[in-house]
Amino acid sequence: MNAKKELEVERALKKMDKFDAVLIDDIGYVQYTREEMEVLFTFLAHRYERGSLMITSNLPFSKWEQIFKDPMTTAAAIDRIVHHSVILELNLESYRMEVARKQMKED
Repeated sequence: MNAKKELEVERALKKMDKFDAVLIDDIGYVQYTREEMEVLFTFLAHRYERGSLMITSNLPFSKWEQIFKDPMTTAAAIDRIVHHSVILELNLESYRMEVARKQMKED
């Protein structure tokens, strides 16, 4: 069973290699299982220095252990993400909240 899962992950990773850039939106917004996070880490490690990756998150790196469930995996993931990267930290109000407020004023 594990071999089949690993083969499927390897196949999916190779498919992702054809894309110049991959976007992961709202990482950490939904809680996932340890197994799902292991797949995410495998993807990050595989993608490292192979192609562009854009990640959005409401969580600062200091809280990413909530995502990866393990301090060592968290540190390794962050290490791969920040190396050769540009980090944009936006401390802005939610776009959706802003639109909702404008709509309320109009009504």
